[in-house]
Amino acid sequence: MNFIFFHIFLFSSIISLSGYAADLGSSKDHWSFLPIKRSQLQIDFNKPIDSFLERKLNEKGLRPNAIAAPISLIKRVSIIITGLPPSPDRVTSFLSDYKKDPQSSYEKLVDELLGSEHFGERWAQHWLDVIRWAETNGSESNLYRKMSWIYRDYVIRSFNEDLPYNQFVKDQLAGDIFGKGDATGFLVSGSHVPAATVGQIPEAIRQARADRMDEVIQTVSSSLLGLTMNCARCHDHKYDPLSIEDYYAMTGIFQDIEFGSRSPEYSQAHPVAIDANALLKLIDVQRAELERMGPWEEDWGGYRDAHFKPVKTRSVKIQFKTPYVAIDELEIFGPDGNDENYALASSGSKVNGPDDMASNARSGVSRINDGEYGTMVWRALSPKGNKEKPWAIITFAEPKMINRIRMSTNREYYYETDYLTTKLKLQFSAYNVQILKADGSWRTVSDTHRISQLDKENDRRRVVREKLNSLIAEHSEKSPKPSFIGRFIKPKTSHVMERGNPESLGPEVNPAAPNIFNASLGLSNDSEGTLRRKVFAEWITSPQNPLLARVMVNRIWQNVFGKGIVLTSSDFGKAGSEPSHPKLLDWLSSEFISPQNLKSKPWSMKRMIKLMVMSEAFKRSSVSNLDSVSKDSSNSMLWRYDPKRADAEVIRDSILKASGKLLTRVGGRSYRIHNVKKTYAQWEVVNNYGDKTWRRMIYQERMRRVDDNLFSAFDFPDCGQVKGKRPVSTTDRKSVV
Repeated sequence: MNFIFFHIFLFSSIISLSGYAADLGSSKDHWSFLPIKRSQLQIDFNKPIDSFLERKLNEKGLRPNAIAAPISLIKRVSIIITGLPPSPDRVTSFLSDYKKDPQSSYEKLVDELLGSEHFGERWAQHWLDVIRWAETNGSESNLYRKMSWIYRDYVIRSFNEDLPYNQFVKDQLAGDIFGKGDATGFLVSGSHVPAATVGQIPEAIRQARADRMDEVIQTVSSSLLGLTMNCARCHDHKYDPLSIEDYYAMTGIFQDIEFGSRSPEYSQAHPVAIDANALLKLIDVQRAELERMGPWEEDWGGYRDAHFKPVKTRSVKIQFKTPYVAIDELEIFGPDGNDENYALASSGSKVNGPDDMASNARSGVSRINDGEYGTMVWRALSPKGNKEKPWAIITFAEPKMINRIRMSTNREYYYETDYLTTKLKLQFSAYNVQILKADGSWRTVSDTHRISQLDKENDRRRVVREKLNSLIAEHSEKSPKPSFIGRFIKPKTSHVMERGNPESLGPEVNPAAPNIFNASLGLSNDSEGTLRRKVFAEWITSPQNPLLARVMVNRIWQNVFGKGIVLTSSDFGKAGSEPSHPKLLDWLSSEFISPQNLKSKPWSMKRMIKLMVMSEAFKRSSVSNLDSVSKDSSNSMLWRYDPKRADAEVIRDSILKASGKLLTRVGGRSYRIHNVKKTYAQWEVVNNYGDKTWRRMIYQERMRRVDDNLFSAFDFPDCGQVKGKRPVSTTDRKSVV
């Protein structure tokens, strides 16, 4: 009997597995995959949202609540839009104005809140929740992600500037193309295991890479499409028309993305570039004065620059005065300001040095001009008793005019370790720079000992140097620098991985969007990585894709009303919820993309929020009544405004504001409440609260696998996995809005 049952079960399983294709075809008419249609129902454009809601209320025989008291309205709308309670003075003025003209006074308040810098901070928090952004990797090696907060600041700035949502999406997929390199932090917002902890076993390396790609697919599909694409990693999606081929075709879009750091690409109009360029002009003023006083050295943290008067030469020699040096890259520049590194081997330059001093075969002198920063460095040690010190000669393909040399020990690592108590030191100090003259002799153009003497001998030079160092420190804080926003690699050919196993490669697939949208995109595995992401960004923001607008409008609704029109805000597939008001959802989506009022801004997130908070549904009292509860206990028809718990950020920020301690500066590096370690990143929350931490909670470092025991009780975000909505805790009912 058991034998027969087993075979029946096995046969049915085979049928089930082989029936994926049929299921895929039958689910293509699911409501979320169909084109957006603007409702033709008669709408009162003075209250468009309520026109839809009232029809449903009437059908259910529900009587909506009256408008809430003005004191409740100002508290509610202030917290929803800015995450902060109103000041007592603003409450007093609003109540006075409301008595005279409820509608205009309320609209004035809404516009004021949307124009506040705190708006971007509040709504950026919602977006960071969706993509589970954090400043550590997660997993066992929970390492710190250096400078990852620049992505957070991009999000805040985008909301405050009311960047059109379609451009917001394009930036995050291909910001390196659009001069917003900080925006690509979106693609690497998930957790990952660093390559250094994976080991050298090829199978483990390939598996880790596949896992990292899955994190990217989860982020993109869940946040932008509202689809659980990662369910198709091992087989066709069980519910939705998404095949395993679709999954790996989409991984092909992002094959050039790797988790790691790079210097962000900024246009000249980018706020960071503007600040950095202004500081560079001031730095150049100090340099111009120093040029008349002899050579000098600049310490930029991860590297040092040796400056001297412009000179033309074919070869440059660096003679070190210490027995040991470690250099990952030596760069040589000219006075033309184009920052072209003449020392690069790829430019035809040759390097020579005492390879007999190299610590091992992997640490030869050729490492200093291979164009790679990191742990593969030239390590040279003068043998005991040998008076000769390490040296290196760079010979150009042709003579060059030069005036600056840059050296670093491990620049990439330097920028990744500011959580350590012991700062990485540059493994070189005293040296001189020599150039080859036409007669074959060497002439010294810079010497660290001579620089020190000049500083001691000339008071004016010392003052200028101090000013220069101060400007460099400020520039280092405000300028583009290696940040955890992803790094680019050469894309590999995408294959289906049978059962999700990178050791079982199936057929090759071209980079593409899901086939259900007929979006082949015309790409191949030979396409450049930037082109793949650009074309995908154009498709995902096009009318071909009905999900982008629907998903975002629903998320905005969720954060305004406490729950979405579609309750499963990150799953618009067949396993997700049906919309409670499908015609309203599509009308809002249509308005989002193409407003009927031609003067209105397309894809405006602020406009969409204003539409919602100006509705009567939003302004209704939260009071319950037995008749309505008996007909609609879940309040799916919005006969009242559901009480909404104040989350951790609101509670903490409100306390600081009430105490007068809240610092309102927008943006900048996160403040730390976690311990600082000597070596490994095992984080703990420590008691280091003080005035530096009295900023909005969005600026608190978000660490994976580390709980703040106080605020985790108040709906604090889980950065470990994709969730459309924060889990509801046992927050005191007194904290409702």
